[in-house]
Amino acid sequence: MNPITLPLKKAKNLSKTFFVPVELFKDYVERVQFPKAISFGTKTVRCEVAPHPDKKNEYLLSSDLWDELMIPQESMIHLFQKDETIYIGPLVGIFTAGFTQFHLRPIGERSLFFAKLLSAEKKVGAFYFVFGAHQIDWESGTVKGYFYTKDGWKQIRVPLPSVVYDRLPNRKVESLEISKQVKDRLQKEYDIPWFNPGFFNKWDIHQLLIDDETASKHLPETYFQPTSSDVQKLLEKYKQVYIKPANGSLGLGIQQLIQKKEEPLVYCRFRSNEENRLRRYSSLKRLIRQQFPYGLNEMIAQQGINLLKWNNNPIDFRIHTNKNEYGEWCVSAVAAKIAGSGSVTTHVKSGGEIKTVNEILHDIGINSALDKKLHATALLLSEKIDKKMSGFIGEIGFDIGVDQNEHVWMFEANSKPGRTIFSHPKLKSDDLNSRRLPLHYAVYLFKKSIEKQPELVNANEHFLR
Repeated sequence: MNPITLPLKKAKNLSKTFFVPVELFKDYVERVQFPKAISFGTKTVRCEVAPHPDKKNEYLLSSDLWDELMIPQESMIHLFQKDETIYIGPLVGIFTAGFTQFHLRPIGERSLFFAKLLSAEKKVGAFYFVFGAHQIDWESGTVKGYFYTKDGWKQIRVPLPSVVYDRLPNRKVESLEISKQVKDRLQKEYDIPWFNPGFFNKWDIHQLLIDDETASKHLPETYFQPTSSDVQKLLEKYKQVYIKPANGSLGLGIQQLIQKKEEPLVYCRFRSNEENRLRRYSSLKRLIRQQFPYGLNEMIAQQGINLLKWNNNPIDFRIHTNKNEYGEWCVSAVAAKIAGSGSVTTHVKSGGEIKTVNEILHDIGINSALDKKLHATALLLSEKIDKKMSGFIGEIGFDIGVDQNEHVWMFEANSKPGRTIFSHPKLKSDDLNSRRLPLHYAVYLFKKSIEKQPELVNANEHFLR
């Protein structure tokens, strides 16, 4: 079942007809199999099919069907067919929270981010909108979603979507009962594919990969809810340890413990009140008591790595991977992140700096073989995580380090990766590509969901209500 991607336009007549290019209509004639229904999102209606009156290579939908299906606007679309039903779209909804009453910024500070995401629909061929739990009308099976048009944000009522892309902003919102109910109902009652469900927990990801021979070699030695003995063991072995929240993000709450050779003092590097701090302690016991007054529950302790450096500052790499229109993993972006002076992480908010790999290639001795190794490792880890986790995963952001021996280490995997690296002017094309790929993957899921539909003798009897 191959898609046919063409413009969809609105006809002025009221004939309950879907007009298709002449060549496609000839195909129906030759097979003596004419579609009897057309589906958009979760809505399906009866239709007649006829050749385009002007013989143009585009789709025309009579205005009565247009209104009945609740088509939001003219657009490039994909068309699939299964049995006697034509499926157009897809209608892809981005599920999030944090909506405001302001027309110009309906999703607050993230409005620009979502506007950029939605702009991908023109190139891919789909209808793309943002919605939250409160925009759904369960009784009518519709949603009043936010579309980004040439005139700005516009709220339009459409059927429930063909596919949902999960972009909830944080774990707190994700854990709300209303968020869980929406996800559960759309998946179970409507059988709608939902991708990128849930934030990753650092320890859960570690446990998924630790028994895999090819993946585990990229994992630093790690303890969950470590004892002081566990931390001491790591310090003696590696001379540096990172302690971080298992459910943390954005580099928040990370502390680096350092013990220099033949020196009894233990140093702690951390960030507080938007400043990078370094404290010295006479013992590990005192450090833990002072720095972690609530203990190390829900924390992980991780082996410190002697990373490659640029101008004497440690470097790690942010690698974005996405699934494409074939449901296959690909690397969509790679950037080097350089730690700020005295910073515990490479995050920009902590004084870090973003560079392209090419910008630092020669300075730190990266060759093409190492660059390929970074790509290969990110793809390997993506496939392993995807295989071992339930649900559909469409994108992952990895924090990857390379030690002085050019061994590649995975520090973190993020299911909803931030986009700070794309502020770099030389990563604009990667930015665009990584915004289009989730929609490409949504088209893939749309196609797969159609293929799963039961074989039907008569689409009119089964689909139409």
